[in-house]
Amino acid sequence: MSTWKSILKNDSINWLLENSNPSVRYFTLVDLLNMSRNNPEVLESRKQIMNSDLVQKFLTKQNLEGYWFEPENFYIKRKYKGTVWNFIILAEIGALGNDKRIKKTSEFILKNSQNKDSGGFAYYSLKSGGGADPKVLPCLTGNMIWCMIRFGYIDDSRVQKGIEWITNYQRFDDGVQELPENWPYKKHINCFGKHSCHMGCVKALKALTEIPEEKRSIEVKNTIKKGVDYLLKHHIYKRSHDLSKISKPSWLQLSFPHMYQSDILEILDILTRLKYRDKRMQDAIDIVISKQNEDGTWNLERTFNGRFITNIETKGKPSKWITLNALKIIKRYYNKK
Repeated sequence: MSTWKSILKNDSINWLLENSNPSVRYFTLVDLLNMSRNNPEVLESRKQIMNSDLVQKFLTKQNLEGYWFEPENFYIKRKYKGTVWNFIILAEIGALGNDKRIKKTSEFILKNSQNKDSGGFAYYSLKSGGGADPKVLPCLTGNMIWCMIRFGYIDDSRVQKGIEWITNYQRFDDGVQELPENWPYKKHINCFGKHSCHMGCVKALKALTEIPEEKRSIEVKNTIKKGVDYLLKHHIYKRSHDLSKISKPSWLQLSFPHMYQSDILEILDILTRLKYRDKRMQDAIDIVISKQNEDGTWNLERTFNGRFITNIETKGKPSKWITLNALKIIKRYYNKK
């Protein structure tokens, strides 16, 4: 038995490999069993994702132009049902970026949400297309860039512009620095106060982590380091200026999907993907391990169910997504190879 598996109370791999959830099956084969993405079994599982009940429930509600419901209400008025939210969910569950429906949504978001001058993404339709728009959000920009990369847009000039927004503007302040006078900071006190918004920091780092190592520029690498330093300074979920206090109790509740929120599971996933094994991560790792059920599964503890187009798993019950993500983190953190 390998070192990381000795942490487990039981083996839940076969449960994750069930055909009922081809998305979880696919990621289990690749991330836990180390199978090649070109393996026939992996390719078949990947193919089945688009035919799964969950993906179909989202796509059957999609407009032919690639958006959901009213095109202008892609973020706020249709929160968790509008276009950007469904886009995030589809990226999380491994939908295929070469599917024409996914491509239509990608193009809709790039056209309607992205500020053409700065590269950031705004929470309302940018009819003017550019300028120093104050409605650009760090968390939305991070989420959209992460999705676009997952869907194969890494080399698209518009996505590269979005990556530049993160490296140019994303701050990781910890309550001690004066806010710059220039745009976008004075217009974004909630996002860029003396202490940067935790969710914006996480989503920005998540997006940059999705960039393949060989395609990370010096600017991207420097921004990743700043983001990692920020999260480690907070020991993932604590107040950096008083480590005896929890920044936000909900960050200790394991959730899926996270949308603009976050939790220790998402942050640990980012850091372990970046190959970090820092002692300041240990408390959060121990909390994840402590939540394991006797059968080697983890429960869904927090959810936006009831606000999505369709519910995703059941709150308080064993979750294949939480279990998969917990196992990925434990494997990376404890596997010394």
